Amino acid sequence: MQTINATDVRREFSQFIDTVVREKPVVVKRNRDYILSISLEQTVNLLANYRFHMNLFSEENGSITASLNELDLIINTTDRNNLKNLMAQEILDYAEDYFEQFSLYYNSTNRQKQFPYVLKAILADNLEEIAGFIDA
Repeated sequence: MQTINATDVRREFSQFIDTVVREKPVVVKRNRDYILSISLEQTVNLLANYRFHMNLFSEENGSITASLNELDLIINTTDRNNLKNLMAQEILDYAEDYFEQFSLYYNSTNRQKQFPYVLKAILADNLEEIAGFIDA
């Protein structure tokens, strides 16, 4: 992929933004560092096939335990009708924690693969949208 120097980006910032938003992603090089600039719409499309898979287990006390494969989250509730919304809240809380302590989470080998799912949750407009990403 072709790269653009950071100096050129600074000099032509408006054109750079227009290119990224209206045309295509751009790789920027600064010294030995590279970053990928991609529009929000392109990012959402890139993550479109990432979905959460929830497993349900009926407990002896009548409650339901739900586990989410992709983020290792577990909830227990007696509220069957609100199960996806409760899990969506857990996903959002986890995603916010992940971003608040990004270096810790992303650099943990068992959590690095969670990043696309976390990003998808962070970019969602509301809890209902996150709940819509859950397959049970």
